[in-house]
Amino acid sequence: MNTTLSHTTHTDLKKTHATSKEIKTFYDEATEDYTFWSQDFNMHFGYFSIGKTNLFRRDTMLNEMNTQVLKRLNLSHSKQFVADLGCGMGGTMRHFLRNHPLLSMIGVTLSDFQVKEGNILLKKFPAVIVKEDFRKTSIPSNSVDGAIAIESFCHSGHSKDTLKEAYRILRPGKRLVIGDALLKKSPDQLCPGSSYSYKKLCEKWSLEGLGEIAQVKKNLEEIGFSKVTIQDISFRVAPSVFHVPFAIPLFLLKKLLKREPIKKQSWDNLKASFYALTSGLHMNDFGYYLITAEK
Repeated sequence: MNTTLSHTTHTDLKKTHATSKEIKTFYDEATEDYTFWSQDFNMHFGYFSIGKTNLFRRDTMLNEMNTQVLKRLNLSHSKQFVADLGCGMGGTMRHFLRNHPLLSMIGVTLSDFQVKEGNILLKKFPAVIVKEDFRKTSIPSNSVDGAIAIESFCHSGHSKDTLKEAYRILRPGKRLVIGDALLKKSPDQLCPGSSYSYKKLCEKWSLEGLGEIAQVKKNLEEIGFSKVTIQDISFRVAPSVFHVPFAIPLFLLKKLLKREPIKKQSWDNLKASFYALTSGLHMNDFGYYLITAEK
């Protein structure tokens, strides 16, 4: 485990399309702006739970999403090693590490900015962020006690290759937990409004596409995962999504007051957040799910 955490990774990844480059550019330039969304750098939506979260305090919901994912990993109280596949700035990693004292973690991202700044934030923890593609990591096979992907696998369209890599690195009997928006039907069956929102969402957030939930389940089972559990948590996520129309004007006002220029990637991020909201309103076409699968 210590070897894995301390190694320096220089994996030469073959890019088969432009998406990886677009993802890297997006997060290198836009990650800094995520402070308007979360002081803890949680780069995802939240989970509303009565008595545990506050509708008006967004980070309580974002951190509750972290808690829900951690709970579903079903980790033991002994030393555990978990991979965050698409870790961003390590917000979820830090939450896990604070709540599981015997945990160590590795996170992967394509963004140089996230690697540099995320590791600074993790310096007090037994964890590291490395620059790698989550479809092809240097993490040894059968080496992790859990793997998570919160709103990251959408960048690869929830592809089968992505799921295979998660299966490869997991120890037998351990779990993958995915938290993400997925389609309820194929893209060509979306209504005009959903189709437009979906197209813009993918364009502005550099997504290869969202997987279709039935196909993702089928792919997990074909790869070898068992006990695949799918929970539609759209109504739990909705309260944090409805923060979007309030957060965007506040972000713009902050920039204007400081006379700071708004970068293209920042504009794209804001627009994508808006299209995430409009997509979420089409509940016949889109859903937000927590998926648990065991190797």
